[in-house]
Amino acid sequence: MTTTAPSDVRPDPPESSGDRSLAEFGYRQELHRSLGRYASFAAGFSFISVLTTVFQFFAFGYAFGGPVFFWAWPAVLIGQLLVAACFAELTARYPISGAIYQWSSRLSSLTFGWFAGWIMVIGQIVVVAAAALALQVVMPAIWSGFQLIGDDPAPTSASGAANAAVLGVLLLVLTTFVNVIDNRVMSLINRIGVTAEIIGAALIIVLLFTHSERTPGITFHTGTAAESGLVGALLVGSFTAAYVMIGFDSAGEMSEETHHPRRTAPRTILTALGAAGLLGGLIILGGLLAAPSLTDGRLGVEGLSYVLTSSLGDGVGRALLVDVVVAIAVATLAIQTSACRMLFSMARDGQLPFSGRLAKVNPRTGMPSAPALVVGVLAAALLLLNFASPEAFLAIGTTCIVMLYLAYAMVTGPLLWQRLRGNFTVEGTDETGRPLFSLGRWGVPVNALALLYGLFMTVNLAWPRAEVYDPAGGHWYFQWFTVLFLGVTLVLGGAYRAYKARSADAAYA
Repeated sequence: MTTTAPSDVRPDPPESSGDRSLAEFGYRQELHRSLGRYASFAAGFSFISVLTTVFQFFAFGYAFGGPVFFWAWPAVLIGQLLVAACFAELTARYPISGAIYQWSSRLSSLTFGWFAGWIMVIGQIVVVAAAALALQVVMPAIWSGFQLIGDDPAPTSASGAANAAVLGVLLLVLTTFVNVIDNRVMSLINRIGVTAEIIGAALIIVLLFTHSERTPGITFHTGTAAESGLVGALLVGSFTAAYVMIGFDSAGEMSEETHHPRRTAPRTILTALGAAGLLGGLIILGGLLAAPSLTDGRLGVEGLSYVLTSSLGDGVGRALLVDVVVAIAVATLAIQTSACRMLFSMARDGQLPFSGRLAKVNPRTGMPSAPALVVGVLAAALLLLNFASPEAFLAIGTTCIVMLYLAYAMVTGPLLWQRLRGNFTVEGTDETGRPLFSLGRWGVPVNALALLYGLFMTVNLAWPRAEVYDPAGGHWYFQWFTVLFLGVTLVLGGAYRAYKARSADAAYA
């Protein structure tokens, strides 16, 4: 069923006197509404997954920024909280799956919103692949037997990159299966995993701080790694924080499966990001303080796995790394689930190829199975790039960040425009009769800063720095990989939209 209008404008539904369920937006309740507040929080937190992403990108941040890269963390956290506050307002008003697509199309036009959703879902598929690659940073450090290919576990080596692809594909088989079997099983695994991750993160923080080798003052030093000075160190060092603090919108993505979504989702978006930001910042600081050495080169290659096993001993360090493996698996599952809901939402509006199949929900499990298979297969195909070149590891990771940041800006931009025109207000009550989440008079300044921050970070992340994307030299396509990937995504999306428009014209002729 579709709510699109022939004019390409999606008007807000009229106020209804009931619980303002999906029917007011023109949809039937097909996904099972079984998620409570903690499950909603877990959806956002597990996508962020501080243990997955901090362990995956700590070495990169330190290698290019030195200890001072820590300060990029609070800067990115503040910027993302501005974006999350805008999203919290939107999910209270539009509690629908396919959040970015739905919000953008209702704030602007269906065509603009379609491109936001298209960019977002492609970015999410790339994030799934990038999250699965994180196993390589942890599993060989637990046991050398997990290095199935070659003997160099470094993700930037040929054997490490190939092994990362193998481990990642095996994980994707598991997460795809879970995303097909049942909504409640998926939610249970997610909640258990998030609880284990929070406990593990807290324990890691305590142990790192109690094994400190230096004082927090070290974070004001760039070290020998930052050849481009303080500003360059912070700009490149922000990649770590930017990669970690994405996906908080997943709580909104799961709105159709959440009890009292207008009340629950806005708060879990903010709490998931806030909790992840606090824990991640403390882990990075603790890693810098507890590292046996900041100058032997290992911290910029092996990252936090080296700190845990060296400072805490092999036994304790490896036990904590097992918890990180759990976090990586749950994060991959949550990201794949979010991408599935985006595909489902767009297909339900007839906006994708094979929409009829992609929009089908199994009435017994409450899961859209076809999107899970599509996301799993495409993410696994992306992992094969690692066999071609180790640089693909970084290219994949950075590309997905840029895609999501751009999609976010395609929501905050139209939202600001509607605010300035006086067309966006958050009025009414939630399912419990309380006022909807609203920024009130702070809406315009918060929204404006969120948009400026998002655009700045998109350019910063996509900037083709040769020393970052092509350190070995001679591979221009890796230096420009993010820009090229985004360009291809837009061209393919434009071609499909043009084909769809011509097909519609022919049908009316």
